[in-house]
Amino acid sequence: MLDLFDTHTHLDAPEFDHDREAVIARARAAGVRYFLTVGVGGGLDSARRILPIIATHDFIWGSVGVHPHNAAIPLDIEALNELASHPKIVAIGETGLDFFHDHCPHERQELWFRAQIELALRLKKPLIIHSRNAGPTCLRILKEMHADQIGGVFHCFSEDQSFAAELFEINFRLSVPGTVTFKKAETLREVIRSAPLHQILLETDAPYLAPVPYRGKRCESAYMVETAKMVADLKGLPLEELAAQTSANAFTLFGINPIRGENILDECRRMS
Repeated sequence: MLDLFDTHTHLDAPEFDHDREAVIARARAAGVRYFLTVGVGGGLDSARRILPIIATHDFIWGSVGVHPHNAAIPLDIEALNELASHPKIVAIGETGLDFFHDHCPHERQELWFRAQIELALRLKKPLIIHSRNAGPTCLRILKEMHADQIGGVFHCFSEDQSFAAELFEINFRLSVPGTVTFKKAETLREVIRSAPLHQILLETDAPYLAPVPYRGKRCESAYMVETAKMVADLKGLPLEELAAQTSANAFTLFGINPIRGENILDECRRMS
């Protein structure tokens, strides 16, 4: 049995409203045993929606943040702090910068980005970084704010080997999505071949970015097995070993002890 960890999915997404529990069940049957569902979108609406999901499944944890696409909302870091106090919220984000879509002015994106780094440092929780066409600026801000003290992960990694090396120097990891299976993703595959295994996480970004052979369909966590197979081939490892190591990497980064899941769930019930 595989023990994979989908470290970036969006289980609260409307695309899963009609079959969320079935999606979770299919993933676990396929060998994806653990999940981190990322609550971003609609300001803080998504962050609030994930709380019932993580509070009722002992193998699902969460992250809360304000996505750069939503950075036009008023800065209210204390509201985010309140959500982040939930015992199963293990990271802040995804936060960062997106200079590709440019849905928000860059200064608003940076304002929220810096505020969330400060919150992560205060709470001692790692960061989940969204970076699109903004890698050098993201790195500069993380270095300026000493984010290496808490570390984190660049999700849906799409940069080159030199960028990855800079990430590793400041206590950040990279997360591999289904795009690694795409025909034109050779740059990403080269990064994976050279990256230290202990710096690699796996993700889906479901319901987006389904891997081959599901490309173009709604993505779900069960499909991450295809991503894991590709990464295992690139690293020259048995699939089971790749799964075990990348899951261990996630447990370490997010400070998760999976055998404590039921105890934490009891704590969540007492809070509700």
